[in-house]
Amino acid sequence: MRAFRSLPPWVVIAAVAGLSVLGAGCKREPESRGPNAPLRLGFFPNITHAQALVGNAEGTFTSQPGVGPLTVMQFNAGPAAMEALVAGSLDVSYVGSGPAINTFLKAGRELRIIAGAVNNGAVLVVRTVKTPAELKGKKLASPQLGNTQDIALRYWLNQHGLSTHLDGTGDVQLFPLSNPDILGQFLRGGIEGAWVPEPWGARLVAEGHGRILVDERDLWPDRRFPTTVLVTTRKVLETQRPRVVALLRAHVRLTERWKDDPAGFTTAANAAFGQLTKKPLPPAILQQAFSRLEPSLDPVPRALVTAAEHAKSLGFITDANIDGLVDLSLLDEARATAALPGGGRWDTAGVTLDVPPGEDARP
Repeated sequence: MRAFRSLPPWVVIAAVAGLSVLGAGCKREPESRGPNAPLRLGFFPNITHAQALVGNAEGTFTSQPGVGPLTVMQFNAGPAAMEALVAGSLDVSYVGSGPAINTFLKAGRELRIIAGAVNNGAVLVVRTVKTPAELKGKKLASPQLGNTQDIALRYWLNQHGLSTHLDGTGDVQLFPLSNPDILGQFLRGGIEGAWVPEPWGARLVAEGHGRILVDERDLWPDRRFPTTVLVTTRKVLETQRPRVVALLRAHVRLTERWKDDPAGFTTAANAAFGQLTKKPLPPAILQQAFSRLEPSLDPVPRALVTAAEHAKSLGFITDANIDGLVDLSLLDEARATAALPGGGRWDTAGVTLDVPPGEDARP
């Protein structure tokens, strides 16, 4: 089995560039668009973007009254989507909480989280070790330098007295690899483990015969942390607020459908995932992956504050003040008028855990 020793310099340079590109992007002036121009929605072909997968495949967004013309845009990484959002070529997007925080802080505090989508669903899967101490001298991977899972892994290692550095050195050698490359290296023995989102955690366990050393839920109060959120910008809210609220109504309905019929929604999400990737997940992996996901409209603002503090402690950001990042007023509007399948209105319990209706939604 061939293991790699270190990352070539261009990988580190490219990864660091991904963290700084937003600073350049915030200087661009958004293009001028008419009131009837299509609303542009971004998402990733990941099961942690399940509402977007199903909503796009089944036309839930386009059929929602008030949305109007809609263009759905697929991205493969958070920085690319956030650069498009800041540059004015994207209006609303599903994205990880880490890129959302990073963009808010590095691009003029213009981004707004307007709803949660998916909580949880990240694990550290290993091949042989049984304790954190045994990771010293080992090679681990995360999906991207500075992304949600990378920060979680580095912070967890730091809490256990294990250092990591951006060049891959330290007590633990930590490398940014794409999720498919993580699986390949894990199967070949090139890495001891990886902190990954689902379904990659389930795949490392099933296909790589790994074991879960850390379920990230166990590190958070109430075992809840935001993985995917729905974001837009202040400028879009000034010019397209009614249409964004209409889009949120569709998002609310999709989220409630997932809660009411987990098995049916999981099947629909996997079918949509398979259409995009040409590889639907096997039933056993699908079940395990979705068992660690929580559909939720609550972006868990307190966890966002903690995540920002973690990123600052690791040197990824210099300012952890995210006051103003979360704006749930649109969600309040959407839930007040979003009739759900089977009648009735949405139960507000999902967001009242952290932000009671009528209170300031800012963390």
